[in-house]
This record gives sequence, C-alpha cells and structure tokens, in this order.
Amino acid sequence: MYVQFCTYAEAGLRWIWDREKDRANRQRHKLPISVGEVALTDPLAVSKPGSHPDGDRWNTVADVDGMVLFVVHTWPESDDMPGRIISVRRATTHERKVYEDGD
Repeated sequence: MYVQFCTYAEAGLRWIWDREKDRANRQRHKLPISVGEVALTDPLAVSKPGSHPDGDRWNTVADVDGMVLFVVHTWPESDDMPGRIISVRRATTHERKVYEDGD
C-alpha cells in the first residue's frame, strides 16, 4: 500500500513508497526511503534503466549532503501520476566513482 508522498514543485514530480518497504529499507540499509526524494532532485544525478524484468525501474546515483546514494525507482508515467521509490542505499565505491566522474 503506497501511502506517503511528497511534491517537489520546483521539479514537478511526486514520489510515493510503500510503508513496509520503508521499514525494511531502514533495517537493511539504515536509511529511510524518504531520503530518495531529496536524492532525485540532485541536478547532477546519474540515471539509467534498471534490469528489472518489468522494465519500468530506474537506478539513480545522486548526492544528498555529501552522501552519494543509489536509488531504485520508477518514473512518473504522467504529470498527474507519482513515481515510486523502491529502495535507497549508500552507493558502492564503483557507483560513487561513476557519479563523481559524471559517467
């Protein structure tokens, strides 16, 4: 059940996430999924399509206050639909390097 969302008017995007996934993300990665909202506003974020079988997921590496994060999400399908944040974790060394190098 997707119950939380926030609107970033400057970006024109809304994001939702599942409470249970948030709870699991906090336990596994020690981060709330809500920090993914902030990461997705990073103008230097690097995104690429994910390898999920549904083909609707994206992987984004972005900076939040000096911490480089890896965010798994879907993009909003239209202006009136929110995107879904699935997972947020600290970026691996390789992912951080890709972000820092702008690749």
